[in-house]
Amino acid sequence: MSHTTDIRRVRGYRPRLLDLYCCQGGGAKGYADAGFDVTGVDKDPQPRYPFRFVQADAIAFVLARGAEFDFIHASPPCQHDSECQRIRGNAHPDLIAPTRAALEATGRPWVMENVKGAVRKLRVPVMLCGQMFRLANYRHRYFETGGGFHLPQPDHPAHLVPQAKMGRRVPPGHYGQFVGNFSGVDLAREVLGVPWMNRDGIRECIPPAYTHNIGRHALTQLAPALEVAA
Repeated sequence: MSHTTDIRRVRGYRPRLLDLYCCQGGGAKGYADAGFDVTGVDKDPQPRYPFRFVQADAIAFVLARGAEFDFIHASPPCQHDSECQRIRGNAHPDLIAPTRAALEATGRPWVMENVKGAVRKLRVPVMLCGQMFRLANYRHRYFETGGGFHLPQPDHPAHLVPQAKMGRRVPPGHYGQFVGNFSGVDLAREVLGVPWMNRDGIRECIPPAYTHNIGRHALTQLAPALEVAA
């Protein structure tokens, strides 16, 4: 990999991961399970975040301290590119380009996540779907990589199970969409693997299964620079 860290090779060391725009920590849980020591950053208080948390502007924080971390994940707010927000006429900032510039300035490996509406602005993104990880859900998310990190595109299983209508109760034999003011918080917690989250966190979260997969690939690519415990 093109960028290495200056951390000493210590047996049992957990590489440090910076989780930008962390919200309630769906992505963080997957990275922690993969073997990272996670620090989350968000401009808003996140009392449900299950790991170390810093309330700060994400871009300012990564510019100031991003180089201290071994790997960086960023999920700029998706509302600017969300179809439902456009329908409602809501205005939100577009932070993809400034986030990318800040990530590139760190010299660290990174991944940046967003929704389908942002694909036109992402560079060769990898798409992950719940079916790739045997979740009873689809929830497509798109991941751009940089700083020498590369993520393979998994095969995409066919969508054979119908989805409940948005905002409706999930009938038997259907998958829930779990976006907006959806019905079935307890079901969503179980399906997505986020039992600590409320509805606000669930509607935007990355299922931990996705970032567990990304984290394992990242650890493999970091291995030449870090002695990672088995």
